[in-house]
Amino acid sequence: PGSKEKNNFLGRTSVSGRAAELLAKERGTVPGFIGFGTSQSDLGYVPAIQGAEEIDSLVDADFRMVLRKLSKRDVTTKLKAMQEFGMMCKEREAEVVKGVLPYWPRIYCKISLDHDRRVREATQQSFEQLILKVKKHLAPYLKSIMGYWLIAQCDTYSPAASAAKVAFEKAFPSSKQPEALVFCKDEILNVLQDHLLKETADTLSDPQTVPEEEREAKFFRILTCSLLALKKLLTMLPKKEMHSLEEKLMSLLSQNKFWKYSKNNVSQVRSAFFELISAFCQHLPEVVKAEAPRVCPAVLLSIDDSDAVVCPALWEAVLYTVTTIEDCWSHVNARKGVLPKLWTVLREGGRGLATVIYPNLLPFISKVPPDVVEPKLEYFRVFFSSIIQGLSSERTIASPSESSAIITAFMECLCFVVLQKREEEDQSQIHQMLICDQLIPFTNAVLKEPKLQSGPLFYQTAEMLSSWEAKAELSSDDGTDEVFQKLLSSFWDHLLKMCILHVDRLDADEKLLFAISGMLEILRNPKSATKPNHRKSLKIRFTDEDESEKNTESRKLTEVRNGDAEIQADLQQISRLRKEPLENLVCNLAELSIVYVNEQKSEQHLKFLSALLNSFSSNRVFQVLLEQGNDVSPTQAESQNEVKTHYRSPSVQFLYMNLITWLKEDWRKDTHFLVDILYSVLHCCNSNDERKAILDDLAKMDLKWVVFLQIIQKACSSTTKLSLVSDWLKGDMLGERLVMLADDLCHLGLKPRAASSISASSERWTLLSLVLSQHVKNESLIGETFVERIIDKLQAALSKAKDLSEAGNTEPSVSFICDVASSFFSSVKGCLLMPSSEDLLLTIFQLCAQRQDATHLTDVLVCKLKHTWMSGVNSLVHQLQSTQKQSTFLLKAALWVKNQVQSSSLDVKSLQVLISAVSDLLLKLMEADGQSGYLVRAYVEHITPNKTEWGKLHESLCSEWMHKPLLEGRLSMNCEPLGSSVKLCGTTKLPDHLCTSALLSKMVLLQLKNSVVHGNDDAERKKIDNIIAELLYSLQWIEELENPPYLLLEYLHMLEEMHITYEEFSALTSTASLQQTIFDRSEEHGRLWSLTMAKVIRAEDAVSWERRELFKTTEGFLPLTEGRLHTLQCLSPFLLEEEKRELVFHCVAKLMTCTQTELSSTDGAFGCLSILNSCLKDRSIDCDHLLPSILKIIISWKNDNEDSFLFSCNLKEASAQLLGFNIEMMRYLPLLLKYSTAPLADSEWDFLMCSMLAWLETTSESRLLYHVPLVQIFACVSCDLASALSAYFEAAAPDTTANLPKNLVSEWKEFFSEGIHNLLLPLLVKITETKNASEGSFQNSVLSSLGEALTYISKDQLLNHKLPPKFVAGQKTNLPDKLQTLLNTLSPLLLFRARPVQVSVYHMLHKLMPELPKFDDEDLKSYGDEEEELALSPPAALMSVLATQELLLENILECIPVGEFAVIQPLSDEFCLVLGYLLTWKLTLAFFKAASSQLRVLYSQYLRRTKSLNKLLYHLFRLMPENPVFSGSTSEAPNKDTKTFFTEELRLDVKGTGMLSSQIPHLACSVYHITLKDLPAMVRLWWNSCEKRVFNVVDKFTSKYVSSVLSSQEISSVQTSTQLFNGMTVKARSAAREVIATYSVDDIFIELIIQLPSNYPLGSITVESGKRVGVAVQQWRNWMLQLSTYLTHQNGSIMEGLSLWKNNVDKRFEGVEDCMICFSVIHGSNYSLPKKACRTCKKKFHSACLYKWFSSSNKSTCPLCRETFL
Repeated sequence: PGSKEKNNFLGRTSVSGRAAELLAKERGTVPGFIGFGTSQSDLGYVPAIQGAEEIDSLVDADFRMVLRKLSKRDVTTKLKAMQEFGMMCKEREAEVVKGVLPYWPRIYCKISLDHDRRVREATQQSFEQLILKVKKHLAPYLKSIMGYWLIAQCDTYSPAASAAKVAFEKAFPSSKQPEALVFCKDEILNVLQDHLLKETADTLSDPQTVPEEEREAKFFRILTCSLLALKKLLTMLPKKEMHSLEEKLMSLLSQNKFWKYSKNNVSQVRSAFFELISAFCQHLPEVVKAEAPRVCPAVLLSIDDSDAVVCPALWEAVLYTVTTIEDCWSHVNARKGVLPKLWTVLREGGRGLATVIYPNLLPFISKVPPDVVEPKLEYFRVFFSSIIQGLSSERTIASPSESSAIITAFMECLCFVVLQKREEEDQSQIHQMLICDQLIPFTNAVLKEPKLQSGPLFYQTAEMLSSWEAKAELSSDDGTDEVFQKLLSSFWDHLLKMCILHVDRLDADEKLLFAISGMLEILRNPKSATKPNHRKSLKIRFTDEDESEKNTESRKLTEVRNGDAEIQADLQQISRLRKEPLENLVCNLAELSIVYVNEQKSEQHLKFLSALLNSFSSNRVFQVLLEQGNDVSPTQAESQNEVKTHYRSPSVQFLYMNLITWLKEDWRKDTHFLVDILYSVLHCCNSNDERKAILDDLAKMDLKWVVFLQIIQKACSSTTKLSLVSDWLKGDMLGERLVMLADDLCHLGLKPRAASSISASSERWTLLSLVLSQHVKNESLIGETFVERIIDKLQAALSKAKDLSEAGNTEPSVSFICDVASSFFSSVKGCLLMPSSEDLLLTIFQLCAQRQDATHLTDVLVCKLKHTWMSGVNSLVHQLQSTQKQSTFLLKAALWVKNQVQSSSLDVKSLQVLISAVSDLLLKLMEADGQSGYLVRAYVEHITPNKTEWGKLHESLCSEWMHKPLLEGRLSMNCEPLGSSVKLCGTTKLPDHLCTSALLSKMVLLQLKNSVVHGNDDAERKKIDNIIAELLYSLQWIEELENPPYLLLEYLHMLEEMHITYEEFSALTSTASLQQTIFDRSEEHGRLWSLTMAKVIRAEDAVSWERRELFKTTEGFLPLTEGRLHTLQCLSPFLLEEEKRELVFHCVAKLMTCTQTELSSTDGAFGCLSILNSCLKDRSIDCDHLLPSILKIIISWKNDNEDSFLFSCNLKEASAQLLGFNIEMMRYLPLLLKYSTAPLADSEWDFLMCSMLAWLETTSESRLLYHVPLVQIFACVSCDLASALSAYFEAAAPDTTANLPKNLVSEWKEFFSEGIHNLLLPLLVKITETKNASEGSFQNSVLSSLGEALTYISKDQLLNHKLPPKFVAGQKTNLPDKLQTLLNTLSPLLLFRARPVQVSVYHMLHKLMPELPKFDDEDLKSYGDEEEELALSPPAALMSVLATQELLLENILECIPVGEFAVIQPLSDEFCLVLGYLLTWKLTLAFFKAASSQLRVLYSQYLRRTKSLNKLLYHLFRLMPENPVFSGSTSEAPNKDTKTFFTEELRLDVKGTGMLSSQIPHLACSVYHITLKDLPAMVRLWWNSCEKRVFNVVDKFTSKYVSSVLSSQEISSVQTSTQLFNGMTVKARSAAREVIATYSVDDIFIELIIQLPSNYPLGSITVESGKRVGVAVQQWRNWMLQLSTYLTHQNGSIMEGLSLWKNNVDKRFEGVEDCMICFSVIHGSNYSLPKKACRTCKKKFHSACLYKWFSSSNKSTCPLCRETFL
């Protein structure tokens, strides 16, 4: 058969086999049931169904699989299988599911008892699904299941139990459930009895597979469930069915094993047992009575079981037992067995179960029969004493619920015992004992323990007294009333004694006294005092402001008042029996207390007295107090008599005689309780007038302010108290006192004083705040006029605080004023309509709008002040909305702000603070809905300057800005600029214009942002445009300054931070009208407005700009005014070509018709030339044919009127108009040279060149006038003209020169060029001698133009200079005097603090460097072959400059670690210093490169000694960026490697200021590159000596950025080398970075491979051997070593190394022997041959090698033969 069939067959046989086994073992206990089997595979109760095979075949295959899984041992398998079974029951058809039913009982009965609770829960859930599907078809199997089902419903795991109950309810509706149980009752009982009597832990689980712990747990769980299931059965069966069970149950109860469960170790079992006993008592009392001898001991003797699980069930069983079994006490020994156990439990406070045990005590003692409790007195004494003892345990005291349960039980039992009828004698004894020995000590215990005082005892005592009083008042025949009257008087007597005991002590405990007064109040009126343990239900609701005002009143009225007893008509409501003893008691205690107070000054007694009076304020008590008056002197007695005659009321007499004395005592810290006594007195007064008189009296006295504070605070917290003092609060007496207080406080706060008084004054501030801010029924507490006067005082004080310079003193005072003002503004409606409060608000606003340095306030205070004025403005805005009044605060604030920004007193921080404050104010105003637009507009209007004020503000900006646009030719001027000439460099305050425009712009932007401004309103629009235009004007002013001071940069940063920018404006609204405004201003005023206009056009992108609109017609600009001229000059870059051409034609036409007088006027030649120059500057129009004709016009002017041309003269007398005219002509000539295509005539060239020289002479002569702007520009433009001509002739191509007049070029070179440099070189020297670059007045502009002109000087002109001789004493030099003079004059200028000078000097000296080494060559020959290592200095003039620079640079850079990039600010002093240093090195390296190999050795030796090169390298690694990427355009060649500073050539232009920020890094990289290239060995030496971190930094950087560039250069230099060797060929492989040299002579053939490392030139160059023929190995090694040594240690290229090596080898083959020290023929560094021979061994050595040998070995022996070397 197939495997599947085989499995089925095996399955069936195994099942049927098991069925047979079960049948064989049948015990026959229940008909149709199978009994217990011994093997574990036995499934317990299983229905005896024959033919298991048939069933098996009836079950669906899937179900069969699941059922098989259910018999597995693994928990997870069972759980999943059961869940799957449930799902299948739910999803399959009913017929399929029914097939499982015969099999289900057997599985259910086993698995419902499973150890795993999840499996049990899943079983019940699946069972529910099964029931829902099969419904009635379950009936045949009910009897086999029901017992286990009932047990499952009592499962200790509640989810499993509830799942079983749900299944049960689904199977049977509640009406049918009892019937179902009746149907199966016998089977259920059999199962339960077996579980309770027969089963053990080992029979329920297999001992071999299940651990003992698990077996035990399962057994006890099933026991518990079975007991509970039996209880459930009893409760659910109908009564008529009970009798049928009695027999079986009797047999269960007769078993000893059953009764042992009451003593079981497992608490759940015991609990279930007692629950079952209770059920028996309820449902089968007869059975229980029959088993009484067993029941009573089992239950009653367990009365001390203190397990939390057992206790509730136990006490239930106890009560059922004593109720059901009347003679229960006969089966136990109550005195020895039961009661002692109960007493123990009670003494221990219920062992943490008081809430469970104590409520059962009353029913329990009520059931104890009289004979058991004899003698009663003793019995009750023990009972109550035990309870009292239990209450005192720590555990009980700590738990409010436990202590409450004990107190309640005590009082219930006490009432019960009192009410029991007994013989009279007995009764009185017992009553006496209960009161004296129990109730009073119990009360005492509670009073002493603070945690118990809030318990229910006093309330329950009050209730008990009420019931006793009721009984005492009812007259009865049996004398009950007398009994209770006695009882009551006994109680009050003992209570009095106890209280006196506590009060009549000097060291009475304050807490205890308060407890007594609290108790008395509860006894007097338990209803008015709040009961404990009633949690208040809290409701939260949100109300708007107006509503909340109404609500505060009703809230205050409904407040629960603990201390403020409702005194009205209280004592009248109390019964006579309570009132009298209580009053007596109070009088006694008050009397005692006042004695202690008077005689011993006892504070706690006084507080106690206050508490008593608070609850019992009656004239009787005050009378008692007066009677106990202290012994007084005659004078005092007299005054007392006066009081007595004046005031009848004892309470008022007490006030004047005692209370005021106490209030005046200075040592008193706390006066709260005295104020309470005062209120008690006021309560006893007859009328409000009397009360007001008393309080006014108090106000006149010199009492502490804290007393008044407390009187008012208490009045605010209770309406009853408020009604007593309201007249006085509104009165004049208090008002005047408060105004004086405010005055004192403000003055006190502003004087230096000790810290101790701060706390004292804080109470007074609180008082002020309270009277200002607290409102009742929308009225202030005190009179309105007084409120206003107090506010005045505060304002005056704050305005003084501004002027105080000592920071510390004002703080507390200002802080307090803030608190007071803040609460006043926020809580008082309409407060800001008072003038005084508006002034206060203004003062606070002013304090917030100034810098803290000025106000000396701390951050916390400023924060506080800000909060205060914001809340004030908030209130103000709301009030203005409702009242439509004008606000003086806003007007005054605006004028103050305007004054601030126009007073030249603000720096950036102050301005920022001011702008922030004004912004906050504006935002607040905008919040005010309807009116906001109007309020804000009015406010801005007040601050905006008028036209004349703006004019003054413009004048406050200094005219330094003009320099840059004039110099760059963007504007032309022919008059001296007006405006303030104040120098900006030292200023610390911002110009007013900047402050005003920034503030107003911020305000306008805020308006736009919050759309307060309506864009269609033209007038509004104009105001806004004016303000933004002014902002742009001030920004343009800063932009045009050459070196704006740090203050202005800070200002720009602040604008960015605060978003006050043009971008912000243009994002918010259209800018067309603003552009129109600026254009109009430009046309009218020119100058800076024109530049501002150009900036706006550029920002808005010229294309979209409607230029036609603005630039109506070109004719519209004539006649030219300065404004129009400047507007045209600034517009020219944006004009279209035809517009430009039209403009140019107009100008040329105008030039032609110019008369002599109009030459230098704006509307004449000067203006036209200016416009022409502006139009031609960017070469965007094609009108070259016009250019020569303009030159002709100029020449005609010169012929007619040479005086207008400032040739070869001093400019001292020259007018500004002429200067302007000459400048424009000089500007025109380079443009002519640049753009003119037509050749110039001879005469025109003459005019050009002669004019140029003549103007230069003027420049040279007027050098002392360079501080005048126009003269300075004249000088610059004349030098630029010279540069333009030099550049023209330098760059002229041969075909161009052919077109020039003959002799022109030679004239230029021999005469004009010479003339230029003979003028300019001395001029440079003179200027730099007389001017110091650090002077603010010195301008670099002349130097730039002059320097640029000088870069065109030729080497010969330099060598033939006409400078005065300059020599330095002691300077070593081989140079001729003229050259030395030049070096000595120019080298120090590398230190000059101006970039143009440094760069131009560098260019000049660079031309000289190659000329210098040859002068040292002569010297070299004279050195000969001396022993010591020689060193030779590069030019001394350069070296001395370098030494100075090194010192200065060390100071700047030493703090920066090597490898970190030091950012250097362009054009700062540091920049010039670093630039000079790097240029000096560039010159030194150029000099080095020009020297021969031998000289290089000497120079490098010098550099090594001075350590200059090491310093340079360290500095370079601070100046080169970590990522030296070249920022030029990378878009051209995206496919090539990235450009870096090493791959790109550095261009040093004198005027090139474009990339200043990258200039130093690029220059540093360039120097490093040259150093590595020309001095590789020295760099290598330095690198190897570096510390590890620097070593790695250098290696990484060089490998990454420099090595590749250098290796490719080195290899390409080998490839392109023209050097030819006889007998040696050299090839290079660039890809492999290799050079291969092959040397062949006769039969000898040698191949060398030179490999460059990846970090070339830092790493060693490796020299490897290729093929070699005819050379000994040793010789070969020597040669390899020589080459490798040379390449590693010499500063030369590979070709130079190979050439030296070849010479060596050649000499060897010629027969010259090696020096035996260096194994080389030619010396590695000085290239000499071995000449010094030993006289003994005749070997020759190099003199340098010998010198080293002798100095290092400290011997003078021959290295070879060891004889003395002679």
